[in-house]
Amino acid sequence: MQPNNDNTQSSLTRYLGSSLGVADARRVASNIPASRLFDLLFHDDPHVAGNAAWALTHKPTAEIATLPQPQLINLAIATPVTSLRRLVLNLINRQGIAPDDIRTDFLDFCLHHMLSLDEPTGVQTLCMKLAHSMCSHYPELQREFLETLALMHPENYNPGLRCLINKVKSF
Repeated sequence: MQPNNDNTQSSLTRYLGSSLGVADARRVASNIPASRLFDLLFHDDPHVAGNAAWALTHKPTAEIATLPQPQLINLAIATPVTSLRRLVLNLINRQGIAPDDIRTDFLDFCLHHMLSLDEPTGVQTLCMKLAHSMCSHYPELQREFLETLALMHPENYNPGLRCLINKVKSF
């Protein structure tokens, strides 16, 4: 199934509410403006929101950089849908966070979720990368981050996350 040529919001919503493959997500990313997909991140149907986020991850970084980061952060913190959280964290990670734009609620969220054994590895690693990025600008935050890493018992995490822990500790 492909988006209708008229690209109406309702046909796009129906399309994103269906099961999409990677080729479909790439097609949506190349044909639908990032701003329209961004609006659909907040749709009531988690399939629509998740597929909109997945399509956005196929956009060039320059387009992702134009998305409003405060709303992405709010969504990452608030969503109960793990797959949507992972995709939105991916978008935020690709945008980068400027030193003057660090939000303490988001830093706390990232520090908590990188430790959480209830989170999938993808969410944990993105939270760790984002926390490291935010903390690296300030020595006092860097110390807090390293202390948090010290609380992590590597044997509780999978090999990919253990590798990232060791890599981040070496910086």
